[in-house]
Amino acid sequence: MRILGGLALAGLLGACSSGIVPPEAGERPAPTRPAPARPEPAPERPRPGATLPETPANLPARQPTAATPLPAMPAAPVATGATTAAMSGLVAGPAIETLPITSDNAKRALAAFRLSCPGLLRRTDASGLTTGSDWTNACAAAASWSGDAAPFFAQWFETVQVGNGAAFATGYYEPEIAGVRARRSGYDVPVYGVPDNLIEVDLGLFSDALKGKKIRGRVDGRQFVPYYDRTQIEQGALEGHAPVIAWAADPIEMFFLQVQGSGRLKGPDGQVLRIGYAGQNGRDYTGIGKLMKDRGLLGPGQTSMQGIVAYLRAHPEEGRAIMRENKSFVFFKELNGAGPLGAMGYPVAGWTSVAADPKFIPLGAPLFLSMDRTDASGLWVAQDTGGAIKGANRVDTFWGAGDDARAIAGGMAARGTAWLLLPKGTLARLNATQPPAPQPAIPQPTIPQP
Repeated sequence: MRILGGLALAGLLGACSSGIVPPEAGERPAPTRPAPARPEPAPERPRPGATLPETPANLPARQPTAATPLPAMPAAPVATGATTAAMSGLVAGPAIETLPITSDNAKRALAAFRLSCPGLLRRTDASGLTTGSDWTNACAAAASWSGDAAPFFAQWFETVQVGNGAAFATGYYEPEIAGVRARRSGYDVPVYGVPDNLIEVDLGLFSDALKGKKIRGRVDGRQFVPYYDRTQIEQGALEGHAPVIAWAADPIEMFFLQVQGSGRLKGPDGQVLRIGYAGQNGRDYTGIGKLMKDRGLLGPGQTSMQGIVAYLRAHPEEGRAIMRENKSFVFFKELNGAGPLGAMGYPVAGWTSVAADPKFIPLGAPLFLSMDRTDASGLWVAQDTGGAIKGANRVDTFWGAGDDARAIAGGMAARGTAWLLLPKGTLARLNATQPPAPQPAIPQPTIPQP
């Protein structure tokens, strides 16, 4: 799962995922920057005051191509206190065959949906929209489908709009930063595994009222207390308690990798170590992008990931203090198989997977986004979650790895319309079983007493 989501990676930012399955050859939209002919050497760690080389952290956000979103369907106001899609009000969306879905887009979405089917069939759908059996026929058809994938979605799905359909999309990616397995000169930032004194408590074991809630902390004497925060960890609190699985060269790059939840460490010899989310210290996440914006530290056009990084580098002492205001700290493990892995336990795919709130979008379900920028528009599949990705029609789009992925994700902030793709007949079933919406009370006239 993703840790966060985005202020254009958002509010810095956030998600926690772990690894990349790129689209098949020929399907990925062309990058805006040409790929290097050979691997580039890892950048040297800059001396204080030195001019920074152009590294992925400093690449400008990719400028989007504007688009006009399709209008949402008329819908009643969302009921106050709605906490799931089923409570938010549903209306039928447009016919799938009328949506601008390309063959390549449909092919990528079908592959991701097919991969997600085992989870769809066995998971409890927290959105209140479907049961595992609802997906049986579509998943069976997906397993054997060949040829153009667009007719598959038109044959087996209908579109449903949750609430007013107003969508907001940010972006995330799998970063690659300078790092090595064994400590050496210039690589001084520890990458920690899960500490042996970090304890997770399921509060539902103590009270039914707390079912589904968990907390993390540590034991201090006879007390259970919050776990060490980012400042304490950076000052050595994990000494003797957590393995160091690798060493990174740049604390700012490592901070951003924690935000993403997974990434690649590349040594000067070109060797790559892939790491993924293994745990978190239980402290609340603070998006430093929003914090910096609210303090007037970021001007217009600087609220992308790239603008945040530029400020942190230009003000190193203040930047370290700002990063420490995010008390959340992520622990990692080495990844050897396919990845990054989303919240469903399956690899997420660049240009195809999104992180979403499972209370509003069933994990594994396809969705169609019609946004105000072309790269965010099209078919996606919800395969991940994120700590900052909450509410109806809120998604975090995954872009893969590499410079282009970082440039897109770092500047992604798209608005438009979202429609869920659910098995045909789902909306009719929900409408038939849904209790009528409560009508507002009509005040009765007061009759004066004699």
